[in-house]
Amino acid sequence: MTGDVIEHQRTLLHELYRRHVRPGEAYALVDFPDHPNVGDSAIWLGEMACLHHIGAGGPAYICRWDDFDEAALRDACPHGPILIHGGGNLGDIWPHHQHFRETILARFRDRRVVQLPQSIHFRDETQRDRFAKVGTEHPDFHLHVRDTASLALAERHFDCPTTLAPDSAFGLGAVARPADPDCACLMLLRSDAERAERDDAPLSGIRGSVMLDWLEEPPVATDDPLARSRIRVERGLRLLARGETVVTDRLHGHILALLLGIPHVVLDNDYGKVGAYIATWTQASPLVRRARSPLEVAAMVAG
Repeated sequence: MTGDVIEHQRTLLHELYRRHVRPGEAYALVDFPDHPNVGDSAIWLGEMACLHHIGAGGPAYICRWDDFDEAALRDACPHGPILIHGGGNLGDIWPHHQHFRETILARFRDRRVVQLPQSIHFRDETQRDRFAKVGTEHPDFHLHVRDTASLALAERHFDCPTTLAPDSAFGLGAVARPADPDCACLMLLRSDAERAERDDAPLSGIRGSVMLDWLEEPPVATDDPLARSRIRVERGLRLLARGETVVTDRLHGHILALLLGIPHVVLDNDYGKVGAYIATWTQASPLVRRARSPLEVAAMVAG
């Protein structure tokens, strides 16, 4: 059943990418995630896997949010579509990425711009309405969202074609476990701006558990974007493989545990992103269980 869940999403992703990129056509893929969050690197690798699967090859132009060069993009990709990296930063929690997205939409009204699958969350309605205006003013902007809550928000507030689509990390397909477990329970828990307010004391008492986040990394000794992403994802897979069971409040803790075939218990982030994704796409897998509190996690793991 888990294999069916994975392959269904992978198939839908291939259909999405075929709608926007033709083999032999130059395209740009922007907002490369050059940071330690393994989940974003998993999305990037999944995006690249999907693009190669449909015969599109690699992008003619890649940039981070902070080294974008409009002239270089236009020179490398004069007419083709611009794909914006997917993830969970459409909103106002991670403003650098959102401002970059709006810059792309404002400067490139002469060609298709595709927002690859994202979760949406705005804490400030004025920021939401500003993005709605920028998106509406673009004549060929296509928005893909990862869950039904984001779809409902987009259909209520944005005037652009919006489609429900899986997270691009599913483009990787099932992944072989890289190592045997060395602890009973690996807890991958957020330590950033999306961490929910809660008391994790019940988790610290779980026997044989190791608690960590994946935001600290050793130096990545290559400048190649694909290689940098692979190194980061391999690190994340090794971390998750340490546990016989995984507990996580990270969406890609859930997704990568699913791809690895590891049973796991999921708490939510601060605005419900993880639960919304599971409800939309992955709840049929017997590998995933949802918990509402650390006490409930402790009871599940102990049981």
